[in-house]
Amino acid sequence: MPDSGRGPGILLLQEIFGVGDFLTSKANDLAEEGYVVLCPDVFWRVEPGIALEHDEASLQAAFSYMTRYSTEVPDETKVADLGAALDHLRSLPEVAGQKVAAMGYCLGGFLAYTIACNFDPDATVAYYGSGIADRLSDAENLTCPIIFHFGGNDPFIPNEQVDAIRAHLDDRDSVQVHVQHSAGHAFENFLAPQFHDAAATAVSWPLTLEFLERELKG
Repeated sequence: MPDSGRGPGILLLQEIFGVGDFLTSKANDLAEEGYVVLCPDVFWRVEPGIALEHDEASLQAAFSYMTRYSTEVPDETKVADLGAALDHLRSLPEVAGQKVAAMGYCLGGFLAYTIACNFDPDATVAYYGSGIADRLSDAENLTCPIIFHFGGNDPFIPNEQVDAIRAHLDDRDSVQVHVQHSAGHAFENFLAPQFHDAAATAVSWPLTLEFLERELKG
């Protein structure tokens, strides 16, 4: 919650590590900028309350939860859960009557894009969302402004996929695609030393804040 007690809403969506310290830290950063932030437990139908450490030892467990979420939860249920979370954010008295955005990292970046293509957020921020390039046909329903962030050395998202996203969407004035060419995956996650890139974050985070300020408050 921002100090003002109310503000535009942001639905902040998790990485495969769950709703842990990185996500809550970003939620606090956004609250300091004046936003009301809701972090839904995306994996709750598989196992609620997942919050793994951001280290190599936890990575396989994170992939396991991701696999179970992908295979055990029907796609229509995943989408419905995301829509319910967005509706809940909008219904909060601290947000009522103001704009809302979907924003996410890694898995959450893909889920934020999914929300943008299926519901009506006022803006969307998608950080290195794996799988977006495979769902570009969904973008015919994309109506809100959206900003994408990718790393140019991401082993999980080849540059060809980023190029496909840019080619499909970059003719829209409401779409931004930013690539930090020296960065890999999860470069904003300061709790994951194997991924974090401080120089890339110093570029991407101000772009995100500027985008949110313009689309939610402007």
